[in-house]
Amino acid sequence: MFDVLTLTMEGTPPAQPVGQLPHLDWQWLAEGVLELSPRQPCTRAVVLSAGIHGNETAPIELLNQLVADLLAGTRPLRVRLLVVMGNPPSMRANKRFVQADMNRMFGGRHARFPPSDETVRAQQLEHLLAQFFRSATASGATQRYHYDLHTAIRGSLHLRFGLLPFQPRPHSPEMLRWLESAGLEALVYHRSPGGTFSHFSSEVFQADSCTLELGKALPFGGNDLGQFSQIKRALEALVSDVPAAERQGEPMKHYQVVQDILREQQDFELHIPADALNFTAYPQGYMLAEQSGKTYRVEHTEEVVLFPNPNVGLGLRAGLMLVLKS
Repeated sequence: MFDVLTLTMEGTPPAQPVGQLPHLDWQWLAEGVLELSPRQPCTRAVVLSAGIHGNETAPIELLNQLVADLLAGTRPLRVRLLVVMGNPPSMRANKRFVQADMNRMFGGRHARFPPSDETVRAQQLEHLLAQFFRSATASGATQRYHYDLHTAIRGSLHLRFGLLPFQPRPHSPEMLRWLESAGLEALVYHRSPGGTFSHFSSEVFQADSCTLELGKALPFGGNDLGQFSQIKRALEALVSDVPAAERQGEPMKHYQVVQDILREQQDFELHIPADALNFTAYPQGYMLAEQSGKTYRVEHTEEVVLFPNPNVGLGLRAGLMLVLKS
């Protein structure tokens, strides 16, 4: 049977775009995009994506192994499943992106960027998700889930954490239980809409969606996948539609975003050290960043920083500040 990661890295589709195995049907929809359908009726439609940033290799390898097990028949498939290797050119280049950050482009925001392979790909993935969820619903799979797997640019005080997109409806208790079982150390609640892949599926298709951050970005072959054994088991349970194992370790910490630091001027300066870890705490009054006409300071007794990056494009987020949810 074929290997999804190998085909994606080589830029070659399978010899045939569709196929049948004794236990499932599969269809190669586009470069790095594979749909798997069980033979029996099911109620869940699941999207698992990785490689939206091409150098975030650990989740790509995890997802590829899961698909290999499904194709080999060693792992039963009991959901409609769409597997997405997000940004093949940046995967091949081992770069976060080639022209621009694709995880800022979803929900039609690709139109705000100069045309590139990434704007075309973001638009293609939007269409493929719409097609998948529409087809799944027609077949009776009405429960929608999307987990977008990433790794962080810098190290983190929480090695594995999730980011829930802003949505006006409550987050699914079932999804929150699954995230607990996946061994995440922390969960971050966004306070405003964004251009991420998981926000797109939540907003447009009302999917239960979450971005999962799994360790630090390393080259292919350099990951210790043993660090992610709980998420691996949780993904296996998800696609086989069986209860996930009980959580091991301390309960998740829940954080709320309270500030979005935006780089809006050319003279923007971020006062977070380059070696600061994600979730590093700063005291009230600390100056986080400054630019013409605006400064950012810690407003609460203590706030922790997430994704500080002074090198983003103008108008984009250069960091988030969080507090523990009460």
